[in-house]
Amino acid sequence: MNSAGYRATGVSFEARPAPASSGGAVYVDSGADYISRRAGALTRTENPFDIAVKGEAWIGIKSANGIAYTRDGRLRLSESGALETINGDAVLDVGGAPLSLDPSGGVVAIASDGMISQNGKQLGAIGLFSLAPDAHLTRAANASVIPDQPAAAVLDFSQNGIAQGYIEASNVDPIVEMTKLISLSREFDDINSMISQTEGSLGDAIKTLLAGN
Repeated sequence: MNSAGYRATGVSFEARPAPASSGGAVYVDSGADYISRRAGALTRTENPFDIAVKGEAWIGIKSANGIAYTRDGRLRLSESGALETINGDAVLDVGGAPLSLDPSGGVVAIASDGMISQNGKQLGAIGLFSLAPDAHLTRAANASVIPDQPAAAVLDFSQNGIAQGYIEASNVDPIVEMTKLISLSREFDDINSMISQTEGSLGDAIKTLLAGN
């Protein structure tokens, strides 16, 4: 809930048609976890090294597990000038190369297309990438994910871009999650009560049959 750019875990269920001999009944599978891609709220920080991604794109980073993608835009500049995440992972350009700035080059400006400038000089652009809608995402460090399909570089910024001086919050809504928990608890209690009543009725029926014999 408090991790910038974090994506919540959801569970999806699919209907499974039963064999024709069952009379056309439909069952539901046990469910599968997935990482929600719903965007979180943006918070203004005024920090030039804070960026938020607009749209459905992701920031490319070089993590200990290889190339990963994150929405956590809290960045920093190393002593050598490398642009990094707060965890020390290198931020990549659209070609997958690490970005470097001039530590003494003055104020950093980041445009909506990711272009980085210092004192009017363009030094490179933060790479934004799109992940296939059907790609399975695995969690990695820094609220990042690793897809099982190649990511595509974002070249059209009409729907995607970067907002400098902002941070995207987690998409976990505590009120919604608490409401879901209460609803599930009530449903569990109702089902449990129904099962108990059914078992009680079955027990009474068995006693009646035994008494009749």
